[in-house]
Amino acid sequence: MATDIKSLTREELESQFKDWGQPAYRVTQLLDWLYVQRAIDWDAMTNLPKNLRDKLRENFSLQNLELARKQGSHDTTQKFLWKLADGQFIESVLIPANPALYGEDSDRHTLCISTQVGCAYGCKFCASGLEGWKRNLLPHEIVEQILSVERTAAKAPPAGSQSAPRVVDNIVVMGMGEPLANYDNLLQALKILNAPWGGGIGARKITISTSGLVPQIRRLADEPLQFRLAISLHGATDEVRNRIMPVNKKYPLKELAAACEDYQDKKGRMITFEYILIAGVNDSIEQAKPLAALAKKLFAKVNLIPYNKVEGLPWKRPFEDVCEKFLAALQKQKVPATLRREKGHDIDAACGQLRLKTERELAVN
Repeated sequence: MATDIKSLTREELESQFKDWGQPAYRVTQLLDWLYVQRAIDWDAMTNLPKNLRDKLRENFSLQNLELARKQGSHDTTQKFLWKLADGQFIESVLIPANPALYGEDSDRHTLCISTQVGCAYGCKFCASGLEGWKRNLLPHEIVEQILSVERTAAKAPPAGSQSAPRVVDNIVVMGMGEPLANYDNLLQALKILNAPWGGGIGARKITISTSGLVPQIRRLADEPLQFRLAISLHGATDEVRNRIMPVNKKYPLKELAAACEDYQDKKGRMITFEYILIAGVNDSIEQAKPLAALAKKLFAKVNLIPYNKVEGLPWKRPFEDVCEKFLAALQKQKVPATLRREKGHDIDAACGQLRLKTERELAVN
C-alpha cells in the first residue's frame, strides 16, 4: 500500500514537490487541506491543479479512520472505536475539561490516543493486551485519530470561517499499546501534530506514557521537543510491579528511576506517575509510603486513577473512601497528587475495553 500523505513532514513534501517541478506554495495549500480543512478526498482540494491531484493520488494514499462505534458518558467523556484500513480496531477517548493533570494550565479537551493494535507487554489488569499484540500503528494512523475526532466532534464553523474550530487542545499518548515500543512512528506522528503547519499542538501539551521502557526513556530525553513524560507506575515496589507488570522484571524500579532522573536532568520537566488503584493490590496506606518516597526523589507528581473493571479479569476497583485516604496519605507527605474522579467509567473507558467487546461480538456473529 502506498505511503499515506499524512505520514510525511513538510520538508519531505517540499522535496517531493520540488522533484515534480511544483512551486513551494502548493505544499502550503496541501497542508491547509489536510490539517485545517481536514479533507478526506483528493478531489476536495479544489485550488490544487488537477494534474497535481492526480499525481498525489498515484503516489500516496489518503486514508481516514472509519468510526465503528462511539460511546458517550454522563460526564461528556466520549469514546471512539475506529476501524483501520486492514480491519483492525483501535480506540481514542476525548476527555472534557479537567483540573490540571498533565501541566500547569487546566486541560480543556484532552484526547487519549493509541499507538498499537493490542499490546505485547501483558500488564495483568489491562484489556489492551488480552488478545495479544497485532501491529504498530503507522504515523498517519496516529495523526488521523486527532483529525477524525475533530471531524466527528467539531461544531459548525463560525460565520466567515472556512474550517471548523479545533477540538483537541491536549494529547496524552496512553491509549492502547506501549507508546515507546513504537518509538519511530510515534515521534514522526508527534512532530506532525506539533508543527504549526500540522496539528499546531504545543509539545508541552503532549504527554507520552510508558510502562517503563528504560532505553527508550533515555532516547526520548535526547529529543529536542519538550514532550511531557508519564510513567505508568501502578506500584512503588518491585514486588507489586512484578506481580502486575511483567516489564518490571526486565527494567526494575532502580533502572527505571535512573532513566527518569536522566530525563529530568536533560528536560527540567516534572514527571507524572500514573497509578491505577487496584483493590487489595496497591491501594493500602502502606503502599503509599514507598510511592511518596519515589515521587519526592524524582520530583514527580502522582495521578491516582481508580481501576476500571475489565470483564474477564479478577481485579476490583477500591471503595471511594480508600482512594481518598490514599490521596491524603500522599498529600501528608507533601507529594503533589490528584485523584481522578473517574471520567468515562460508565462507557468502558479503560484502554482496550470497547475494542475487546466489539471483536468478541464479531467473532460470535
